[in-house]
Amino acid sequence: MRIHDTLSGQVREIEPREPGSVGIYACGPTVYARVHVGNARPFVVFALLKRLLEHEGYEVTLVENITDVNDKIYAAASAQGVGSEALAREMTAAYVEDTDRLGLGRPDHEPKASETIPAIVSLIEDLIEGGHAYEAGGDVYFAVDEFEGYGRLSNRPREEMQQGEADDAAALKRAPRDFALWKTAKAGEDTSWDSPWGRGRPGWHIECSAMAEEILDLDFDLHGGGSDLVFPHHENEIAQTEAARGRPLARVWMHNGMVQMGAEKMAKSVGNIRLLHAALDEYGHEALLMWLVAAHYRQPVSFGEAALRQARATVRGLRELCRRLEVDAPAAGGMDEVAERFFDALADDFNTPAACAVLFDWVAEANRSLDAGQRLGPGRLGEMLHALGLEGLLAAAADGDGAPEDVRLLADRREKARAERDFAAADRLRDELAERGWEIRDTPDGARLVRCE
Repeated sequence: MRIHDTLSGQVREIEPREPGSVGIYACGPTVYARVHVGNARPFVVFALLKRLLEHEGYEVTLVENITDVNDKIYAAASAQGVGSEALAREMTAAYVEDTDRLGLGRPDHEPKASETIPAIVSLIEDLIEGGHAYEAGGDVYFAVDEFEGYGRLSNRPREEMQQGEADDAAALKRAPRDFALWKTAKAGEDTSWDSPWGRGRPGWHIECSAMAEEILDLDFDLHGGGSDLVFPHHENEIAQTEAARGRPLARVWMHNGMVQMGAEKMAKSVGNIRLLHAALDEYGHEALLMWLVAAHYRQPVSFGEAALRQARATVRGLRELCRRLEVDAPAAGGMDEVAERFFDALADDFNTPAACAVLFDWVAEANRSLDAGQRLGPGRLGEMLHALGLEGLLAAAADGDGAPEDVRLLADRREKARAERDFAAADRLRDELAERGWEIRDTPDGARLVRCE
């Protein structure tokens, strides 16, 4: 398994800290509003990476945090006239509901910043004791100039290392590049915690360092997130953990490219977003997954009607092939070689476009064989589809597309009407099935229910 490491700038072999086991920490959302399609990309990338590693024989622990203590949450809650804790709970529940619909399961751990305050405070105390942080006016700041090597992840010139923190903190900092570890409670902020520096709440960057260490310990195998987190978030995680512990936080730093709307990054701050649940309603989760895996994870990907229509058509083609396969028939010749090339492509920096190309070549050949009258079974197709999050296509086809009992009863009534030559009733039942999202196809082996697009 080889992954591009942002820190070294090279594609590196994953060398687990513990043989046979891989720990992954991926930065999750800040829950101040409903998540959009751009937020879904890292969720998909790291869920599928976990599947690949498990296929290769590793035991994987995937951790994706939920940032439920943040300036943006306070601001959004105040604007809506609700409590910040209530808003964070509501948006956390919505995030789980929306990402569940992707059909990829949940991460093994989803820690919340609000539940990690003692570990955060302890880490800050160690940084102060080591001379890497200082208290000022109830705030605590990391002293960037005291940490040798700051900036090696992002490779930015020092003059471009602006932390993006509020101007009201400038007078408290020893240097403009210093960043907040703890912020004193301000007027209008309705949630805060006790600390040695007074009541307040943690800064964003220290939250992830503490959550990652608490669950995965130090020097874990892979830290991931969007490329927009390289600076300052991940740069600061590296600095504060290494300063406090004298050891690296993670071995490999993996970053996915941004989802774009037009030429700009999809972002709530820009206002050019497409909410995930709305996109799922319109296109379905298979089409969204196919659209994402069609692009290499490190590259930006544009969200648009044409791209999603193409992804939906590709899924439709895969679904139709799955319907034509017979479970008890032999697989096409060369299936093992196809599967090995597919997984070799994924093992080479998680190259999903190359893996998809291998899969689609096999699909085209399988369709030609089926058109010529040959019987084919799925072979290792389910194994490959599972790696892309699309295993449901094959499972549904094997089960009549998973038609519920009431739909099956309607289909039986239609068959009875046809047998009795009551074609008007048969047509009415066919139309009723269509209204429920089902098509009935007459085949040499009898009627077959197929889910409509």
